[in-house]
Amino acid sequence: MSKTIKAVLFDLDGTLLDTAPDMADAANRVLADHGYGPLNDQQIKANTSYGAKGLLSAGFGEIPQHLDMVHLRQAFLDYYQEKICVSTSLYNGIKPLLAYLEQHNIPWGIMTNKPGFLTDLLLPFFPELMKAQVVVCGDTLEVAKPHPEPLLYASELLNVDNLACAYIGDIEKDMIAAQAAKMHAYVAGWGYIGIEHTPCHWNAHDILNSPYSLITTLENQKQLN
Repeated sequence: MSKTIKAVLFDLDGTLLDTAPDMADAANRVLADHGYGPLNDQQIKANTSYGAKGLLSAGFGEIPQHLDMVHLRQAFLDYYQEKICVSTSLYNGIKPLLAYLEQHNIPWGIMTNKPGFLTDLLLPFFPELMKAQVVVCGDTLEVAKPHPEPLLYASELLNVDNLACAYIGDIEKDMIAAQAAKMHAYVAGWGYIGIEHTPCHWNAHDILNSPYSLITTLENQKQLN
């Protein structure tokens, strides 16, 4: 791994965008269709980055035998697509972080497990994110995180050696993927990390308290070089 970070790749949900309100709304609508109550705040925080399966599994507790996860997931996706950006927002500090990267000519992109059609619908709501030099989604390749291939593919598109790339994400499989891709692995500590999660055990390079922490890391790197 290179000591110098020359490019940055970001997860989307729980890292760049707080999509929890709209994703939870979709999950709650599916749960209500089957007579279940809504998710609580703790369930939402801990499971949003795990998508439909994570949120619905938390809401149902255990998927009833007469229900099929494939159909439940499709219902979730339909509801979510219908109201994809009602309450979703950029995390505080993301705008200045992206501005810093652009001002210092550090290439950056997005590598998310979110399906491409949903990512394509969501990003135009945020002009800052439309400046990403590469966007790789969960269905861009035949494999998704925690497999390292999507990250390696993103670094190839950026034309930056994977050893000089940093990946920022908020769940353990983000860190597994980054480590397998031999990238700098940073936990987005502001993301969807539930009380049952233990990011200190994810073998990340560091746990960032806020997007501003990455700016500090990059500034410190400049002083060392």
